Amino acid sequence: MSDEQFEREKLYQASMEMFRMMLENGLITEKEYAVIDTRMKEKYSPIIGTLLSP
Repeated sequence: MSDEQFEREKLYQASMEMFRMMLENGLITEKEYAVIDTRMKEKYSPIIGTLLSP
């Protein structure tokens, strides 16, 4: 994994952790979370993140 890929992975994981917390606290819906996840994958192109997602 290159430094650039690692940085993108970190940014994706950090972003999604924040959105997972919002989901758990009822601030966003499952549908909104799914849309956000798709957009974050498009933005950051994570390698590991795509393997861990349902």
